[in-house]
Amino acid sequence: VTYIVTNFFPSSGRDVISVNEKTGEINLISGLDFEDVNVFNFRIEARDHGTPPLSGHCKVVVEVVDVND
Repeated sequence: VTYIVTNFFPSSGRDVISVNEKTGEINLISGLDFEDVNVFNFRIEARDHGTPPLSGHCKVVVEVVDVND
């Protein structure tokens, strides 16, 4: 199965969040700041390597909590 990330909103999410294409594991690659962006939305598509290939998708919402206040 291969995992592909699509439809980042806001598009700056690509600089903050990564998804391992082999495992689907979601990781932060940069710090989050509630004052800059408080919600990230994106979709993950999982596709197998069969004939024909089958796929499924899900929506992921990451809400950033303001812990400074």
